[in-house]
Amino acid sequence: MRSIYVVTHPEATHHVERVVGGWYDSQLTPAGVRAAVSIAAALRARVPDDAEVEVVSSDLRRARRTADEVAGAFGVKPIEERRLRERSYGEAEGRSQEWLDQRFVPPPASGDRMGHDVGVRGAETTRTFARRVYAAMEEILLRRCEHQVIVTHGGTLTFVVACWIGMPVESLGRVDFRAPSGSITTLREDDYFRNHQLASLGDTRHLDG
Repeated sequence: MRSIYVVTHPEATHHVERVVGGWYDSQLTPAGVRAAVSIAAALRARVPDDAEVEVVSSDLRRARRTADEVAGAFGVKPIEERRLRERSYGEAEGRSQEWLDQRFVPPPASGDRMGHDVGVRGAETTRTFARRVYAAMEEILLRRCEHQVIVTHGGTLTFVVACWIGMPVESLGRVDFRAPSGSITTLREDDYFRNHQLASLGDTRHLDG
């Protein structure tokens, strides 16, 4: 049974400061660091002691700090993967969320929803965002490691899961898998049929304590 644990980084400074994240390199808050410790402990408890584990992370500080805690629990070093970053919001990054809200253009009800770029200069289209995450995932999945941890962002999670279950990129215009910050989503492949399962989405029980 192959298992992949997709972690959405916990609370970061851009959350509490109400500024746009994206590629803006915010870091974990003290509460976020405590949550990262809880995430690491929860994953350590799920994986057998003798299992091979790989930790792959977005290179942004808020994800990498989370990955450092997880990787430390398994005695490995995290692998940085730039393509697992959140969507780029172009010139909106680091500005107030209110600034973006005033300029945000929602995707069309029909037509080319994959070409949606939120209406802000320099922002990624949904298609570009999805394709880079798929490219990262395709490389990650080639490595036949029994237990893999992917540390990423809330927006990126949708495309990580969609790639796992085999959705074509051009079908993603209306897809949205929601998971809270600091959550763990579990993906599994069974040994017999090789089916790809979404075993759990956005589990936060480890944060209750």
